[in-house]
Amino acid sequence: MTATLRPASPDDMSAVADLWHAGWHDAHPGHVPEGLTAARTLAEFHERAATRTADTTVAEVDGGADGLAGFVMVVGDEVEQVYVAAAHRGTGVAEVLLDEAVGQVAAGGHIEAWLAVVEGNARARRFYERHGWHDAGALPYVVTSGGASYVSPCRRYARPAGSMLQE
Repeated sequence: MTATLRPASPDDMSAVADLWHAGWHDAHPGHVPEGLTAARTLAEFHERAATRTADTTVAEVDGGADGLAGFVMVVGDEVEQVYVAAAHRGTGVAEVLLDEAVGQVAAGGHIEAWLAVVEGNARARRFYERHGWHDAGALPYVVTSGGASYVSPCRRYARPAGSMLQE
C-alpha cells in the first residue's frame, strides 16, 4: 500500500477534522485531564481544522478511494499533529507522514524536530521510539478547549531533522 502525500486544500479540512476527532478520542481518554475529553467535540475539531490548511499535509491511498488515510500538521520545528485513520494503521502511512514532517522541519532550517505525546499513549510512544525519536523529558502541554485550559501530561519527543535527509 503506497501513500501519496499532498498539501491539504480547504476541501480536505472537513475530512481532516473527522479523522483528527476519531484519532484523538482513540488515543487520549483516560490519559488527559478530566473534562478535556468531553470538551473535544467534533464541532471543535471542525473549527480548529478549518484554520490549519496551510500547515497540513494529507495522505491518500489508492487515489483517496477510502477518504484520507492520514495527515500531519507542522509548525516551525514542531510536528503538531500526526494522525492515521484506523483502517490504515500498520500499513506504513504513519511512517511516510512522519518522514514528510521531519523533512518539512529540516526545510525550514531547523536542526531538530519535536512533538508532544501524552504520557499514557504507549502505542504512540513505542511508534516514535521505533522510528528514531527519543524521549527528551516531561512537557506539561497547555491545551485550551471548550473555553477552558488544561495542562496535559506529555513527553517531548525529538529527533535530528537533518537525519531524514541522509537516510
